[in-house]
Amino acid sequence: MEGPASSNVLNKQMQGLWSTHRRGKMNLNATVEPEEPTPADVPATNGKRKIRSSRTGEDGSATKRPKVSTGSKDYTPPTARLADLGGIEGCIEKLLELVAMPLCHPEIYLHTGIQAPRGVLLHGPPGSGKTLLANAIAGELGVPFISISAPSIVSGMSGESEKTLRDTFEEAKRVAPCLLFIDEIDAITPKRESAQREMERRIVAQFLTCMDEMSWDKTDNKPVIVMGATNRPDSLDAALRRAGRFDHEISMGVPDEAARAKILQVLSSKLRLEGDFNFAAMAKATPGYVGADLAALTGAAGIIAVKRIFKQLSDGSLVLPPAPVQVEQPEQGSTTDVLMAEPVPAAPTFSFSFPIAPAASSIAHFLNAHPGPLTPEQLAPLLITSEDFMLALKQVQPSAQREGFATVPDVTWADIGALHETRDALQMAIVLPLRRPALFRGVGISAPCGVLLWGPPGCGKTLLAKAVANESQANFISVKGPELLNKYVGESERAVRQVFARARASSPCVIFFDELDALVPRRDDSLSESSARVVNTLLTELDGLDARKSVYVVAATNRPDMIDPAMVRPGRLDKLLYVDLPVAQERREIVRTLFRGVPLGGAEDAVAQIVEERCDGYSGADLASLVREAGVSALRRTIGRPDEMQVGGDDENLTVTPADFIDALEKVGPSVSAAQRRKYEALRSKFAGLPVRVGKDEEEKRVE
Repeated sequence: MEGPASSNVLNKQMQGLWSTHRRGKMNLNATVEPEEPTPADVPATNGKRKIRSSRTGEDGSATKRPKVSTGSKDYTPPTARLADLGGIEGCIEKLLELVAMPLCHPEIYLHTGIQAPRGVLLHGPPGSGKTLLANAIAGELGVPFISISAPSIVSGMSGESEKTLRDTFEEAKRVAPCLLFIDEIDAITPKRESAQREMERRIVAQFLTCMDEMSWDKTDNKPVIVMGATNRPDSLDAALRRAGRFDHEISMGVPDEAARAKILQVLSSKLRLEGDFNFAAMAKATPGYVGADLAALTGAAGIIAVKRIFKQLSDGSLVLPPAPVQVEQPEQGSTTDVLMAEPVPAAPTFSFSFPIAPAASSIAHFLNAHPGPLTPEQLAPLLITSEDFMLALKQVQPSAQREGFATVPDVTWADIGALHETRDALQMAIVLPLRRPALFRGVGISAPCGVLLWGPPGCGKTLLAKAVANESQANFISVKGPELLNKYVGESERAVRQVFARARASSPCVIFFDELDALVPRRDDSLSESSARVVNTLLTELDGLDARKSVYVVAATNRPDMIDPAMVRPGRLDKLLYVDLPVAQERREIVRTLFRGVPLGGAEDAVAQIVEERCDGYSGADLASLVREAGVSALRRTIGRPDEMQVGGDDENLTVTPADFIDALEKVGPSVSAAQRRKYEALRSKFAGLPVRVGKDEEEKRVE
């Protein structure tokens, strides 16, 4: 009968453990101790040693299980403080009103009968400091802080996710007043109408129910503030954002120039900077950077500074003061006074048995020269300079630009020949408002204007837009008109909205729409409904309810007569600039710009004369093709036939002669025909004057 008795005892022990575990789940912070078996439950061992469970200690007593909690093992307030944040004073003030007041002084709300805030939603681009702000406010207030990650709630078992949510909110009510923070809340609260599985809908419904249970009359007048963080607020279920749940939302956008300067000051407070560091200039050079990007920038600048210091130490441009020599203590009774230096901690002496490579010579020589720790006098000249930050700018890319943005282009005004009138107009329309905004605000100019570059193909419209973005040091987004179009309903409009949303997040920014006529054709009876919606969306983004601050739009097209007239009215693309084919003198300037790196052997003037006289009707792209073809002709003449080329045979005397350009003229002709030139001249005379009148005249002609 020993077998059945042992089995019965084992069953009773398991039942007792399960009961204590269930009681422990009701109080997540309670320590759970397994019940000791009664003597009747213990079978006779016949003098043999009992086999203890793994839950018992060496003395046979039960060990205490660790605390069970949701999200974290303790609710100690974080160590972060509001002093660790910068540039978000408005968000901090709003958060103190919504979180600090109810948690610190609930009696004010009870006395006045005002309904206290229950939930706060923080949203903004990644890296803007949402999680850090939640930790800092909890650290300042010193209240219990329950932080959980939304994906950790989801379980594969049916009903477990809802149970975890209930347990989390019950624990928050038990330790109230407290702050419950849910990071990446969009993972568990998607829109229920678009949810893929029934489990997602149940989780959302359970979350809504738990939020309603956080009212003060159900928590014994102990406040529980629920904070959520997400970078996709539009993906949350609409019922979650109503009053009584997440009834307050705080937007943490991309910091502006003043906010970036404050963030850099906070991040650099623990750095050793050289002299008076110009934080304003560094903030101006970092458009589109969020707090996480600026933190990465300071780290990259520190690494560059260390490399620079090692290089200076190796080449002798930086010499550290010698370390004080430790003098041996004289014998007792001696009258000699010896100045004793502080003892230097013992350190291992580095000796390399392998030959030092040139790349590692600076670090290896430094280790050999300074085997011990450096003294404060030796560490004093080791500082981070502003040049280190400028070099780090080339290595750290803003997170917004990693989502499809182009960086600041490398095309300058020096790369563009001629087009002086167009350049002056762009300078006044875009570059100066970005560089000196206060001057334009002083005369009442606050809204940015849009520019439409139109003219024959190959005249440099795209090149002008890149040079404008480089000259103004603004971010540059290049959008090919047809690439935004999608066959699915609503996707094209969403793509247009996304372009402007990203531009506003990385302002100052220049959006360049190439081939605009493909994106916004005329809205008439022959236009499909989907294309008309794209036109309406773009018009709304240009001057809709969302302010287009520091977002400049430059568009280019070869067919301005095909663009919807509403696009060129004042307030949208109100400045039309005609980029014409270059005349003789302008062609000379263009080819002089193209001659950079071309070995002409002193024949620049002769070649420029040929281009000026014999290249009538050539565009800038045609002239670039002409210079390339002349180089190919020079290669054929120097090397010979392609099958006789010798690999690796470089000829230092290779030059491009005027005869090569004459030979290239027979192969490269103007891309714009005479009939097309007459058509553009007619369009130019028609579009001269007010752009709105052009659209009105065209509409009257269609009516007739």
